[in-house]
Amino acid sequence: MRWSNFYLFTSREVPSDAEVVSHQLMSRAGMLRKMAAGIYVYQPLAWRSIQKLMTIVRREMEVAGSAELAMPAVQPAELWEESGRWQKYGKELLRIRDRHDRDFCFGPTHEEIITDVVRRDISSYRQLPVNLYQIQTKFRDEIRPRFGLMRGREFLMKDAYSFHADDDSLHEAYEAMHAAYCRILEACGLNYTVVEADSGAIGGSWSHEFMVLAETGEDAIVHCDECGYAANVEKATTELVAPETEPAAEATEVPTPGMSSCAEVAEHLGVPIETLVKTLLYETDQGIVAVVLRGDRDVNEVKLGNELDATFVRLASEQQVREVTGAPVGFAGPVGLEGVTLMADESVRELKAFISGANAADTHLQGVTWGRDAEPARWVDVVQVGGGDPCPRCSSTLVESRGVESGHIFKLGTVYSEPMGCTFSFGEGEEKPMTMGCYGFGVSRTIAACIEQNHDEDGIIWPRPLAPFEVLVVALNSKDETVVAAAEEIYGELKDAGYDVLFDDRDERPGVKFKDADLVGFPVRVVIGAKSLANGQIEVSDRRSKGRQDVARESVVEAVSKLLEDA
Repeated sequence: MRWSNFYLFTSREVPSDAEVVSHQLMSRAGMLRKMAAGIYVYQPLAWRSIQKLMTIVRREMEVAGSAELAMPAVQPAELWEESGRWQKYGKELLRIRDRHDRDFCFGPTHEEIITDVVRRDISSYRQLPVNLYQIQTKFRDEIRPRFGLMRGREFLMKDAYSFHADDDSLHEAYEAMHAAYCRILEACGLNYTVVEADSGAIGGSWSHEFMVLAETGEDAIVHCDECGYAANVEKATTELVAPETEPAAEATEVPTPGMSSCAEVAEHLGVPIETLVKTLLYETDQGIVAVVLRGDRDVNEVKLGNELDATFVRLASEQQVREVTGAPVGFAGPVGLEGVTLMADESVRELKAFISGANAADTHLQGVTWGRDAEPARWVDVVQVGGGDPCPRCSSTLVESRGVESGHIFKLGTVYSEPMGCTFSFGEGEEKPMTMGCYGFGVSRTIAACIEQNHDEDGIIWPRPLAPFEVLVVALNSKDETVVAAAEEIYGELKDAGYDVLFDDRDERPGVKFKDADLVGFPVRVVIGAKSLANGQIEVSDRRSKGRQDVARESVVEAVSKLLEDA
């Protein structure tokens, strides 16, 4: 392909709304054009990379035993009402109405559709298991779309679904998909890790995320170098050791004027902050709940939402706190707290005596004891886990890093099949719901994740498998017939050798061509200039190392081949 014929226009300007590297570079490299918040045109350069990734995905899905189909993007509301998600999914679900006033949605995912398809075709255990997938545009009406393709509203996803007679069969498919996702990311040349994850709005009992590691990733993950434990912080657990405290004969009030934070109270009383508890009030769809945890820790609101099976969880307003506790924010405590569900994190269960808010302004209670002074309705694990915390499996220290979620696989069980009547017969005419799994892979998102992991101050550094073009041939002077003729020959030779080549035949200054080459990130660049050509030499360079070498004219294809082997 010749640059003069290819639809590619680069820019030196960074879009004002481009907060992360992938969004900035994809916009500047002419890969994306914004149509609306979180909605983009994939320009030809981006589409070439996306197509290469889809080829890898399709290959591995076939190996994993999944058959491709195509399902409608617009889905009838009745199916979502059957599954119970029409309301539960929330405002991210783009609801639409046709001319006959019938409700539909633009699919964010396809569990309902695929369950309806399978329940119509499969009736016996003899027809199971089945595994089906598609690659399709999805839409989720994010409240704050950002980060380009990392958190868009419209995106490309590969979603697969499997149906089974029992858990053993599901586990076999789950492991096959796990292995397939690892092969996909390895084939892309990406550095990744697999972590335990929260199942979110999809549901189910067990899930894993496949994280492309990047310092700029939006997800925080923790892992243990000793035993291999790894989890998204939304799912991670830890084993916090309770500090030694002496039992007290009774809880006593201590004045803490203007001290609404645990750190201030701990310093004022001269005690470790770990001996304080904080009581946070949350508004949920199930009413106000109070959560007690150690004073040096924070609540993981995703965990809390899962514990409550709540549609929403948010901190109570200052007015709500005053109505419940009779005190301003910062002085709530579990003693005498009424009219709310009291929950306590496991991190405070073993405290023999602790300090808490007294539900009165400028006052705390010292020597509070569980059982005597207060008792939670539930013990829960809602603490936010981070680097430096002990591993829940081996007590070694957890390490925190960041990543971009590329894939997410779920053991759904009967979350969809049971309410939707997706059953099969076995034995003497008995019926039971099929056991399901689902397996999502963000195609467009993984292209952005690749750039987050592979870039420098000059632009993108494509790993060869996802590069829109493997080689860029540059004619330094498009008006020099000798240079152009040599460039044409080399371009043809590289194409004949089977490489994906773009020929920069534009009438631009060498500096412009070099900056564009680094910005777009072609793995290998071949430069034909008048001086070097007169000496029978051609410059060949590698984008990642920026190493350059002059090779004999007849050795160009061989030199390119060697560089691409390591790209």
